[in-house]
Order: sequence, then structure tokens, then C-alpha cells
Amino acid sequence: MPQVTLPEPDYSVAAHHLSTEDVIAHAGVLLDTGLSQSAATARLAQAGLNQLAAPPAPSWWLQCLAQVHEVVVWLLLSAAVIAAILGEWIDTLAILGIVVLNAALGIFQQRKAERALAALRQLSAPTAKVLRDGILQKLPAAEIVPGDLIELEAGDQVPADARLVSSFSLRAAEATLTGESVPVDKTAAVILPEETPLAERRNIVYQGTVIAAGKGTAVVYATGMETELGKIAKLLEGHSWESTPLQQRLTRLGRVLAVICLGLTAGIGILQLIRGAAWLETLHLAVSLAVAAIPEGLPAAVTITLAVGLERLVRRNAIIRKLAGVETLGSITTICTDKTGTLTQNEMTVREVRTLRQSLSVTGAGYAPQGELICKETQLGLDGAMPSALRRILEISAWCNNTQVVPSAEQPGQWIAVGDPTEAALVVLARKGNVESASRGELIFEIPFDSERKMMSVVVQPNSGQALLCAKGAPEPLLQKCQAILDGDAVIPLTDSAKDRILAAATELGGQALRVLGLAYRPWSNTENPEFSEKNLIFAGLVGMIDPPRVEVKQAVAQCRAAGIRPVMITGDHPVTALAIARELGIAGERDIALSGADLDAANDAQLLTKLDQTAVFARVTAEHKLRLVRLLRHHGKVVAMTGDGVNDAPAVKAADIGIAMGRTGTDVTKQAATMVLADDNFATIIKAVEEGRGIFDNIQKFIHYLLAGNAGKILFMLFATLWAWPNPLLAVQLLWLNLVTDGLPALGLGMEPPEAGVMRRMPRDPRANLISCYQALWIAAHGLLTAMAALAGFAWVYQGDTASLSAAQVVAFCILAFSQLAYSLTCRSRTLTFWNLGWQTNLPLLTAVAISAGLQLAIVLIPALHPLFGIEAYPAGYEWLLIACLSIFPAAIVEMTKLFGQSIRERSNSEISQQAPIAEDNSNAIRTAQASG
Repeated sequence: MPQVTLPEPDYSVAAHHLSTEDVIAHAGVLLDTGLSQSAATARLAQAGLNQLAAPPAPSWWLQCLAQVHEVVVWLLLSAAVIAAILGEWIDTLAILGIVVLNAALGIFQQRKAERALAALRQLSAPTAKVLRDGILQKLPAAEIVPGDLIELEAGDQVPADARLVSSFSLRAAEATLTGESVPVDKTAAVILPEETPLAERRNIVYQGTVIAAGKGTAVVYATGMETELGKIAKLLEGHSWESTPLQQRLTRLGRVLAVICLGLTAGIGILQLIRGAAWLETLHLAVSLAVAAIPEGLPAAVTITLAVGLERLVRRNAIIRKLAGVETLGSITTICTDKTGTLTQNEMTVREVRTLRQSLSVTGAGYAPQGELICKETQLGLDGAMPSALRRILEISAWCNNTQVVPSAEQPGQWIAVGDPTEAALVVLARKGNVESASRGELIFEIPFDSERKMMSVVVQPNSGQALLCAKGAPEPLLQKCQAILDGDAVIPLTDSAKDRILAAATELGGQALRVLGLAYRPWSNTENPEFSEKNLIFAGLVGMIDPPRVEVKQAVAQCRAAGIRPVMITGDHPVTALAIARELGIAGERDIALSGADLDAANDAQLLTKLDQTAVFARVTAEHKLRLVRLLRHHGKVVAMTGDGVNDAPAVKAADIGIAMGRTGTDVTKQAATMVLADDNFATIIKAVEEGRGIFDNIQKFIHYLLAGNAGKILFMLFATLWAWPNPLLAVQLLWLNLVTDGLPALGLGMEPPEAGVMRRMPRDPRANLISCYQALWIAAHGLLTAMAALAGFAWVYQGDTASLSAAQVVAFCILAFSQLAYSLTCRSRTLTFWNLGWQTNLPLLTAVAISAGLQLAIVLIPALHPLFGIEAYPAGYEWLLIACLSIFPAAIVEMTKLFGQSIRERSNSEISQQAPIAEDNSNAIRTAQASG
């Protein structure tokens, strides 16, 4: 391409006051090629990224204040004040130091989570179609520069402020900017006075607004903070932090634990006073108990677990836009999925062409323009002159189209579609018949496709001959607008019998899992009003194309069913085609049926509810149908995930419990409405995300169990020591150290546990279930009791009522409480599988955390300089180390033996089931699920 020197952009004159020719000249851009990449790079360096400035981060002191604004932290600070009143300055300084350390860790983890979320926002950032170097490209909106030519169509979010240079039935929803609730008509043809108000500039589209209908081309004149949206952003201050329902429930849990802690502390204190203990001694004991009960590591563990989980989901091509979605993923019971691109490869290929008298097969695969048209009757290629009907089909395929098929820059030898895959298949078909879209001539007018009409029409002026209206769409509605049909080289009236033959052919092709489009045309008079209606068309023929299913989807659907999740296909395709694909993938069985949009219109909600369980496919549906189905399923008690890519999917995506947008083909509107974005548009990724979501929630429950069982062990140890009238077995600073060294790093390690192998063979979690059930609370108490028993046994063995041995007994109990909880953390990786079942290499972060924590505990016991800080007055003797080792392993060993006993019972139960008489096929899946879930 020859180098063209472009003038520097000049925006001293308001863009809406310029003609299209002037705005192009002022922008320094060529209309047929757009900017060159070198010019765009230079302008990007000068203008900066096209994004709004991030709000200022809160000051460090506000972040510190946020870390201490919790009930548990205030309890610790109260304990420090009481320790100071008692004159225990070492305890006071240690408590304050550990509170400061916890705050520092919290700020660090919060910053890490913020960076992870910023990376997610970058991955899910809007994109734009930009003309650069003569090639239409899809680029991140942040890389748009002044002077760029952008293509806009229904569903697109406008990436920058731009002046329209061409438009077809364009309407923009500008409520985000102007407050106008009704979409505004836009046109490139007008030149407006300079003083025209913002809301009345009909030739301008603004950043952040949405194209509601039509299409157009515009030249960018303002980006980033120079846009109208940026000007508003300059007026805004402040920052909002995202708090998920899970985090709110955890905060409530912390408060409940604090109340329990205060209740126990008060009760034991009163008991001590009744027994005649001094009030200072009682107050000191109360401080110790309060410190023992507080799970300081809980907020940190939640934050880091969510951050790690989000990063894992990104690595598996699932981008969570709303943190609440992580919690909901594990509760999904129904996935409503589109077919094209999600279940299939999204590389449409025309396989068959039908005219009234001829049937042709098309060779070649994908978007590579290699292949030929072969007559099915003779099995020969086309020789000599091409029949008029076939040539017209190829011309309509090329002309009624907005997609380019170009060589891939990243994969040599591969071809990619810039636009809609269905249109790409038609472009490739035309090229195989030696008809190029570039030869179509001038585009005069267009009515874009929408889900109501199920059609798209254009008016083109070929390089020679009369202008034509070309239309493509679903065969049924298209035939209703036709009055004639091409028969070879002649045009004849369209009779009812001819219509029946065409519809029968469409049904036949649909039964072969082909997507069927009808093609039609009519001569167009230049005197006609551009606001035409599509009527009196001449039917040219049918094309049947296929988007082959993704290889991995069939296995993903099987996983989906094993996990208790029901997949449902909701698509705009023909019911026969959709049902054939659904049965091939295992979404539909032989008894399942498909309902069309017409069937939905004919049934009320009560009637539809009776059919939901046996309907696996909803075909030929509109945006209203999708929204109705999602609402009906949710009303029926289902937790619904809904996938979508087009603007017509956005309402249903937003109404679902989990809205899932396609990252590659999805419109910006759908992405903004979604909870999750699939980077690869693949159904299998949804199942991976569900698996990760279940694993994340499991990990949160694991470390909650671990933290509460450990704190229960320390509380019970102190409680029984008090009831048995022993001297205070541990100091407050020692209990606080235990909480820090045993609760912090191991809890984070448990948060990094990969999902268990059987997590996708369980039923979905009830979203209304408590974080801790009564059953789990009993196990927490039982496991805490084991730890307390081990520490009590060690203390009693060494103490034996001799005050001279008290210091040694305290050290032994101190070590047993630390090492037993660290060993117990290894058993919390699974409720049913032992540490050796899981393998020691599957969670190295946890092993590292246990090793570091154990090393820190040994250091304060073995290093004399640290003894005064922690009130240690004796070294454990040789036999005492053996006692510490045996009793520290005791709680974990009991828990692991319990798991082995449970495994033995389950294996015996499964063996008995397998020896029973054969069961009915309908019940086999339920029994297999019950076996897998134990």
C-alpha cells in the first residue's frame, strides 16, 4: 500500500457543525483505508489511552482504618487496653504489634485483589471494529485514537465520541449520558448549528452509549477524558468498594462468633469470681479467652481465596465481572445455552445449495475459500454457463453481507471472519463460485437483521445493470414476502405447491443438522422511498450450512448432567436442526422435545410449566421468549445460567442468576449485562467455571471449619483448665500468637486447594444454605474437643499439680496446641478423602504454609531472646518433645481414621448396590450420582 501523508487532526471546530467531508479532512484520515497503524501509534502516544481516569485510591490511613473497622479487631484492641491496665506491657505491645501486622497483611491482600480485579476488567474491556490500513479489525476500545474510523451496529457500545460519516436506520440509546429513555435517531446527513445542545446532536455518537438499531460508520474526534463522558467523570469523586453476599455473610459470622466469645468469657469470669478468684486474675483470664476465640485470619483468608479463585477462572477462560457470581456458580441447576459458537465451533460452512430444480453440494471446510459446487444428481462440477438461479444465489450471498473473510495474521494459512460467522459462510460460498463481494458496487440502503423480522435486506447498485434489493433470512418469513420464484433462467409465480416444496426442502436440510437460509431479491427503482417495506420479492433458493459441534462439548454435557445440572438449548435456529444437534451432544434424549417461539406464544405460563421438564430445545425464539423462559425457570425454583452474545440476549442474560456473555462474538451490551464472560465462547468453559466455583466455595468452608475448630480447641482447653482449678495454662500473648501462626498461612493454603475430583458428581449447593450447618457445627466442636484433649493431656502429664513444673507444662501445652492445629490443617483438605488419598504434591502452598508456621513456633520456643516476649520460662525436655509429637498428631490421626472408616462403609454400600438386580434405565443415572456423592 503506498504511503500517504495525512494532515494533523484539527478539532478547533465542533464536529457536529462540520459536513462529513470536512470532518474527514479535519480528522486527517482517508475514508477508504482509515488510519495507518504507524499514524495510530503516534496519535495514541500523544492522546493517551481511550479510557476514563481511575478514581484516586483511598489514602493509607483510610485503608488502615478500614482494616480495624471490624468487631473482632475491636475486641483485640480492648484486650490490649486491659492488658495495659494490668501492667502486662509485653502482652500489650505484642497484641498491638500483631494487630498492626494483621492490618498490613489485610491492606496487602486488598491491593492484590484490586490488581486481580483490574486485570479482569482489562480482559473484559469493550472492543471496537476499526478500519486501519484498509482492513476492518477488532481492537480493544482503549486503543482507539482520534481520527479512527469505527463501524457500529446494533448492540455495540460506542467506544469514543465520534461524528457519523454514514448511517443506515441508526438509533442510539443515550440514557447513560443525557437521561433520554427513548433511543435517539442518528444520521450522518445533517449539519447542525454550533450551539446545538448535546442531546440534540443527531450526527454524533457518544462514548458509553449503546447502538439500539441500525448501523453506521463514524470518525472519532475525542477519546478518554476528552469525551463527554470523561468530562462528567472529572466532576465525580469518591470510590466504592465491592462487597459480595458471601463477604457480608462472613462478616455476620464474625459478629456472631464475637458475641459467643463475650458470652463464654463473661460466664467463665463469673464462675471464677464465685470461686473466689481475684478480679485482676479473672480479668487477665478473660483477655486470654477473648483472644483465643477470635478468628483473626478469617477476613484475610476470604480475600485471598476469592482473588486466587478469580485468577484460576481467568486461566480457564472464564472472566467473572461481579464477585457475587463466584458464590452463585456452585448453585447452578439449569444452564440455558445458545447453540452457535457456544456448543459449536462458530465456523459456519455451506454444505448444500438448493434451487427449485437443482441440488448442489459444496466442498471445503471452514473459512478457507477453497472448494467447488457439485451437482448432486450428476456428481459433477459446474461446466460452462452457470444457471441464473445459482448465480443469483451467489450474488445475494456476496451482496447481502457485512462480513469480511481475511487471512489470519497470527496463524499463517488460516482464514478468519471479521463479523458474523453465518455471513462469513456466504462470503466463502460466493468465492467458491467466483463471485466476489468487492464487485457488488455501491451500497444504497440497508435494513439490518433483527430477531423479530428474522431477515436482513440491502439495496445495491451493481457496477452494471439495475439496482437490486437483496434479502436473506429464515425461509418461512422470507417466503411470506415473496410473490415469484426463479425457475432456471425464468421468473415464475410462486405457487402454494412451490412453497410446500421449498419448506419441505428446508425441513429436510434442517433434519441433517444444517442451518437453512432463504435468499431472495427484486429489482429496485431509484425513485422508490428508501423507507421501503420488504415485499414482492423473487425467491432464489436455499443454502444449508453447518457449524460442527465442538469436540469437547459432548463430554462437558455429560459432566453437566452428572453434576445435577440440566442443560437447555435456546436458539434462533430451526427446531429440527436444533434438536438434531442437541441429541448429538446429549442435551436432548429420544423422549425430549423441541418447542418453537410460536409454541411459546400459544401457551400460558401454567401450560408451559408442565412441558419444561421434557423440553430440551427452544427454537426460533425472540428476546421476549428468552426472558420469559429465564423468569419462569427461576420462579420454578431453578438457579439459572443464561448464555448470550447478541443484543437480543441481553435482557435474559441480565435476568438470570448467572448471565454469561461470549467474549469473542458477544456484543458490548451483553458483556455489560453479564456476570461472567467466556474468553473462548465455549460451553465446556462454563462447566470448568462451575467446577472452580464449587471448589472456591468448598475452600472457604474448609478454612472456616479449620479456623473455628482450632479456636474451639483453645477455648475448650482454657475452659476445662479453669473448671479443674488449674493455674492459667497460657498467657494472652501466647494465645494471640497461636491464632496468628496457626490461623493465618495455613488458612490461606487451604484457600488454594484445587477442586476435589468428585466435586462435579455432587448435586448443586442450595444458595439459601448457611455457611455452617448444624451437622458441620457438631463436627467443628468434636474436632476442637480432640485438640483440647491433646493439650490437656500434655499439660496434666507434665504439671501433675506441682507448681515447679508449671512453666514446663505451659510450654508443652503451647506447642501441642500449635502443632496439632497445623497437622489438623492437612486433614481439612477434604471431608471424605485422607491426606494420602489426595497426594502431598497437590497443594504445595499449604505444605509450605505449615512448614513456615511450624518453623516460627519452634523459633520462639528455642531462641532464648524471644522468650520474654512470649512469657516462656522453660525449654521442653527430651521426653517432653516426644510427648508433644505424639499428642500433636493425635487429633489429625483420629480424623483420618474416621475418613477411612467412612470410605469402608461407602465401598460396602456400593458393592451391595452393584450386586442387586438390574435396575430400570430411567433410575440408573440417579443411583450413579448417589454413589458418586457418597
